Amino acid sequence: MKTRALAGAFALTSLLCSGQAPGDGQPASSNIMGAEYPRVQADNRATFQLKAPDAQKVQVQVPGARYDMTKGQDGVWSVTTAPLVPGFHYYSLIVDGVAVNDPGSHTFYGTGKDSSGIEVPEKGVDYYSYKEVPHGDVRIRHYLSKTTGKWRRCFVYTPPDYDTNAKVRYPVLYLQHGMGEDETGWIFQGRANLILDNLIAARKAVPMIIVTDNGYASRPGQVTAPSGGAPGRGANPATAAFEEVITRDLIPMIDSTFRTIADREHRAMAGLSMGGNQTCQVTMRNLDKFAYIGAFSGTMNGLSTDPLDPTTAFNGMFEDGAALNKKIKLFWIGMGTQEPNPFPGAIGAFRAMLDKAGAHYVYFESPGTAHEWLTWRRDLNDFAPRLFR
Repeated sequence: MKTRALAGAFALTSLLCSGQAPGDGQPASSNIMGAEYPRVQADNRATFQLKAPDAQKVQVQVPGARYDMTKGQDGVWSVTTAPLVPGFHYYSLIVDGVAVNDPGSHTFYGTGKDSSGIEVPEKGVDYYSYKEVPHGDVRIRHYLSKTTGKWRRCFVYTPPDYDTNAKVRYPVLYLQHGMGEDETGWIFQGRANLILDNLIAARKAVPMIIVTDNGYASRPGQVTAPSGGAPGRGANPATAAFEEVITRDLIPMIDSTFRTIADREHRAMAGLSMGGNQTCQVTMRNLDKFAYIGAFSGTMNGLSTDPLDPTTAFNGMFEDGAALNKKIKLFWIGMGTQEPNPFPGAIGAFRAMLDKAGAHYVYFESPGTAHEWLTWRRDLNDFAPRLFR
């Protein structure tokens, strides 16, 4: 690892463009303090810079594209991309073939590691922005899981009046991340706390507690693996362990620690991508505990696009749509209009099964977005106001 390129990228530099006048645009809000790059232009192009005088080739990898950077006489590499879709995007710099994080960016846990991220402003939209409204708190809670035999961590959002109205009890939304992410995602990338602050201030959503936990779980001696299940089959071991964490460890801990309304009519679960698959599986097997279900870019059939027969799929749990309609107060499904395959086909197959069974659900599309955080921010902004009414 003691290459000249990496030494140039890290040891010989501290910030992206020290001593250089910034170009057009504004520093991304996701930058570390004082970093002028990356910068976002008015037309959503992004300019990246890295001082690496000994590097032979530097590129930037953004969703859907990789750009070669040009080296200046001062050893600073730079490039301006094509316009990026508004929202949050993971990215990396590639220095002589080695993918590294940008020293000018905060890191966010995603893609299975801490990654650089860039926030591209969405013009005319402020529902996930800081505003002069009462703000709730985000608390970190550690607990020992009897299922895994390990200490786990969850993030708990409490609404703005939680500490001042000590006699009030609140409904709870359990909100899950996607594959390669963790319990930090919905706060730092998804801005769930700001979305709820703004919805509550506008009286569009009921004040609620939100719990984000890690979606990976394994019993002692079991290898942790992504959760998922095939149509018509039982849960795989990872899914079963995660379900037990939610139902036997997490919910009892939250109900005993926070002022919750501890019944199914005041408990919801939602998740994105892998978290949507987990949500469907956990809630459908525990309808005595959940009355609200949210599937964001992910449903119970995972990535399978095969047709689903409600009489046989998932052991027939969707066969009686009328009975489900009496139990489930809200089954909400959402996705972006630009989601890549196989998500449109998989979600479409799941919806077709619900239609055939006569099971009620709400369907939402995020225009112009793909499998990304702006889709899921929009999902939460539509889903949360429908809860606990």
